[in-house]
Amino acid sequence: MGRAVVVDSRRAHLTVPAVADHVGRVWEADIVPTLEEYIRIPNVSPAFDPEWATTGHMDRAVELVRAWMAARPIDGMQLSVERLPGRTPLILAEVQATDPAATGTVLLYGHVDKQPEMVGWRDGLGPWNPVIEGERLFGRGGGDDGYAAFAAMSAIEAVQATSGRHARCIVLIEASEESASTDLEEYIDALAERIGQPDLVVCLDSGCGDYDRLWLTTSLRGLVAVDLTVRVLREGVHSGAAGGVVPSTFRVLRRLLDRIEDADTGELRVPELHVPLPEDRANELAATADELGDHVSSEFPFASGSQPVAAGDATTQLRAKTWEPALELIAIEGVPDRPHGGNVLRPFTTARLSFRLPPTCDPDAAGAAVTAALTADPPYGALVEAEMVQGASGWNAPTTAPWLATALDEASMEIFGRPCRTIGEGGTIPFMAMLGARFPDAQFVVTGVMGPGSNAHGPNEFLDLPMARGVTASVAHILNAHAVRT
Repeated sequence: MGRAVVVDSRRAHLTVPAVADHVGRVWEADIVPTLEEYIRIPNVSPAFDPEWATTGHMDRAVELVRAWMAARPIDGMQLSVERLPGRTPLILAEVQATDPAATGTVLLYGHVDKQPEMVGWRDGLGPWNPVIEGERLFGRGGGDDGYAAFAAMSAIEAVQATSGRHARCIVLIEASEESASTDLEEYIDALAERIGQPDLVVCLDSGCGDYDRLWLTTSLRGLVAVDLTVRVLREGVHSGAAGGVVPSTFRVLRRLLDRIEDADTGELRVPELHVPLPEDRANELAATADELGDHVSSEFPFASGSQPVAAGDATTQLRAKTWEPALELIAIEGVPDRPHGGNVLRPFTTARLSFRLPPTCDPDAAGAAVTAALTADPPYGALVEAEMVQGASGWNAPTTAPWLATALDEASMEIFGRPCRTIGEGGTIPFMAMLGARFPDAQFVVTGVMGPGSNAHGPNEFLDLPMARGVTASVAHILNAHAVRT
């Protein structure tokens, strides 16, 4: 952004030291100990724990967060845990405006469900073992996205405690985000009257380009998952007897993948997976690439000698991970692990293919095009099945209103000493497209704490505590700016 910061005298009473001091004390005394308890709960998302309702881990996490929220000294708050049949629970807090002049509604979002354990945690760390090293809290879910409920509530608390103002606030904490928010839309429908029509949505489930400023996410990629199965036999046979006569299902799989991906460059060959890059996002890409430089690729833990796929400068790499499609084979079946692999020509191979899509790409059209390309005229007449098992739209942010653009820069300057910057994220937050469609006149602040090295979804995930405190204080300033906007 880089605009000149003009401090509005109407919000001069919301002083930086007072907000930062309050947020710092709440984080140190109340939030960090509770987050450590939260990390210990293995409440993986329903997609990874179909028995979540009986294992009880999700309910434990929800109750931990609800109890902490209920204990906060916030005026005008109503708090409930909503439950729909067969759905994960949802925490809903409603906080009345500080005064009648603070009009509008702010929706603040986070989630409590987690990704599964993942292997590769270094010695002394583990997914359910909270460890603080310096100013970083390690463990699954602290930054993605356990901190969000605490940050949202303590931001509201800080506004009230420092004589600031905020409009009516709805804090919504779901428990199915890591399963593509499968339950959220039904809750939004059921609670539509209570939620109302937010004119500002604050999503605390995104990332940051570094830990030195506030980052505004302006786009998110979409997602398509396809299960691809290749079968050539009714049952496995001796590989010595059949090898050279019966084709390998893995080789057939490789040939099919070559139809949709260039194995040398990683470029996807299906036209329906590509979209034009909007001019405003191209300008943002260049500005953010200048800011981040080599950090666009150096943040990843490359093995010795490994290099990025996207050749070229930081702008090219940033575009590749935010506005271009990408493919990863994330799971495979029909292949035994090494100790149990006999000399057998296997009858089938099933691979789950995960496609990240450009923000404005239609996931249904993309999925249909991919499955058609994979199943047409199969090699050797093999039985090939391709099923689209998941699809989620990406999101491209609306134009930022002048009052919000100024508030973002002011908050970042006052808290971090540097202006806010924009960035596209390569990941997917499935509900953002849904909220954008439901609230077309709303402004969006999509931000977060998962920056370089924080490794969301992977081993050694951490929450950078100074960044979390900074985002919390920034949200407090944005709430106040929204309440006094003209």
